[in-house]
Amino acid sequence: MRGPVLTSGDPGFAEELAAFNPLAARSPEIVVGATCAADVVAAVRWAAERGMPVGVQATGHGWAAGSGGLLITTGRMQELDLDAGTGLLRVGAGVRWRSVLDAGAASGWAAPCGSSSDVGVVGYTLGGGLPVLGRAFGFAADRVTAVEMVTASGDLRRVTADSDPELFWAVRGGGGGLLGVVTALEMTLPRLATFHGGGLFFPGESAAEVLPVWAEWSRDLPDAMSTSLALLRLPAMPGVPEPLAGRLVVHVRVAYAGDADRCEALLAPLRALSVPTVLDTVGEHPYGDLDLVHMDPDQPVPFRDAGCLLAELPPAAVDRLVALAGPGSDSPLLAVELRRLGGALSRTPAADLPFGGSVLNGRSAAYSLHAVGLGVPPVAALLPGALTTLLDAVRSWADGTSLLNLHGRATDDAPLTGSRAPAALARLAAAKSTADPTDLFRLGHPIG
Repeated sequence: MRGPVLTSGDPGFAEELAAFNPLAARSPEIVVGATCAADVVAAVRWAAERGMPVGVQATGHGWAAGSGGLLITTGRMQELDLDAGTGLLRVGAGVRWRSVLDAGAASGWAAPCGSSSDVGVVGYTLGGGLPVLGRAFGFAADRVTAVEMVTASGDLRRVTADSDPELFWAVRGGGGGLLGVVTALEMTLPRLATFHGGGLFFPGESAAEVLPVWAEWSRDLPDAMSTSLALLRLPAMPGVPEPLAGRLVVHVRVAYAGDADRCEALLAPLRALSVPTVLDTVGEHPYGDLDLVHMDPDQPVPFRDAGCLLAELPPAAVDRLVALAGPGSDSPLLAVELRRLGGALSRTPAADLPFGGSVLNGRSAAYSLHAVGLGVPPVAALLPGALTTLLDAVRSWADGTSLLNLHGRATDDAPLTGSRAPAALARLAAAKSTADPTDLFRLGHPIG
């Protein structure tokens, strides 16, 4: 082993386990800090010989917690190679999107990252990966061309559509941590040097006026326009802009992959609202400034979350969300968010068609609903009930699935159900049985 091998009594053990979400921290018997694929091979083979389950952690944004077994941390695996001529990206398992954004800045290649560039490329992508500009770019998993991973046999394999179509299908959106340990992946990047977008913040008291207008406006947009809306209750703390601190606001996010004038013309219905904005950050920005659209925290935060996909968002659903999370609701949730899907997200890439479509949910959904709460007293005790109530309230309009990365957990011991469609679940389980017949990788999102 080139990297450290630690048990609970060793110096650095707790630091090696540190996660972005402290509530998702693991408690393994052994933690291995992998520096390269050979370290991962050695760790997997050692664990397999002893029947010890194996988990993997990169940045620790994911929810999965667990005890016992061997945990492989991949944060030291920082290989990054971007072909400036073709946009072909190769990254190691520990690379975060910020590094890819910076690497692509000079040549104009756009990282299909989500709301935070602090998230790891591999974990995000293997869970599907919903980009801020997803309606223009599609899911990040759709752009993967090859995955290098260590399977339960302890072999390092390069998995492509040609070499192993079933495993390639499953790992892109099925959650790679239950199929093996991914050491590197390759994908093609879209080209975009700048974008027009940011956020429009409205007073929370105007939620009943803003949400219906946004919902109607978001239904018929060109693919180049991506948007989301969140009811935010931001605490007064360092990093929170003064106009937003300690109050409820309606945060409308927009990101447009096209001409600024065209974007502003599309925004006219939102700007025509009689409600004054508390803060307006919409403008022309370098693509590397994508984080300003959602303004997610970049420091570790204890949180619990839950989500589902909506087949439609009728006025009745909007009214229900305002009642549960809007002004006067006393909701304990930090954020209740709607993301408009469709566009390129709804189209299965031609390369996937021979394999019967995609493992990803969301192709036919209209919106993603996702809610987050701070896991700190006294709010923490209220979160399971608040998350369950929210999802129950929209069940009539849900499609029965969720995005894996936004699936969440309502409680520590009761993962939410319905993350995958039945047909995809059955096929995913078959791929798991082939790649990992002894269920060595079982410390993460369960397939069934």
